[in-house]
Amino acid sequence: MRNVIVTGASRGIGRAIAQKLAARGDKVMACARSGALLDGLSADAQAAGRTILPHAADLRDPEAPALLVAAAVARLGGVDLVVHSAGATKRGDFFALGAEDYLDGFALKFHACVALTRAAWPHLMRADGGHLVTIIGAGGRTPAPDFTIGGPVNSALMNFTKAMAERGRTDGVRVNGINPGPVETERLTGRLAALAREAGVSEAEARTRLVAEQKVIRFGQPEEVAALVAFLDSPEGAFLHGALIDIDGGATKGM
Repeated sequence: MRNVIVTGASRGIGRAIAQKLAARGDKVMACARSGALLDGLSADAQAAGRTILPHAADLRDPEAPALLVAAAVARLGGVDLVVHSAGATKRGDFFALGAEDYLDGFALKFHACVALTRAAWPHLMRADGGHLVTIIGAGGRTPAPDFTIGGPVNSALMNFTKAMAERGRTDGVRVNGINPGPVETERLTGRLAALAREAGVSEAEARTRLVAEQKVIRFGQPEEVAALVAFLDSPEGAFLHGALIDIDGGATKGM
């Protein structure tokens, strides 16, 4: 049984990760901005005999990551695994995006990860098999003109992951990153609906077109990313360190 922090846990990939780890017997502190969604997640887990504790916070607040770690230590008894999945950056035409969009994109996904790592690191060093996993994104490897916030944020997180893995080698903390491609979350379904409206086609046709445009075999499921997190944080995945694993249906074409 592991003591786990999962951020971005109210929806999508983060929610699936919290549920997967709780199902294997871990005690999970789930963090997101939406307290109501976290309360529902926690109640569902409790009904199934599992432990997911809600912690509503906006990790853009510079003090919030340290407070999250302190709460996890107090309520769980320690921190063995941190999974940072928070941060959906804005997509759109570069000239339609403002400076505040860039600042916000880096604040939640990158700077919050840095602050969370700083706060959790001493506890991960003391843990048996301390582990930090960041959900990053395939866009960090393949630039796109409508993803000029998310791509640079993801690239920065990949670099940060590699850097902290080198530190973790001497401090006894494993550090890994996962790069999902197009995964069926509320964000993707909203994008499909918008594409269908713009093109005057059905959502099924919009799906077919977007799969072809993304050059993937299909869209992924949040549960598939969650299963990869569970594998990374298992004895079978224990030799993976400093890894940046693409789970993107073939979207990334480069080496």
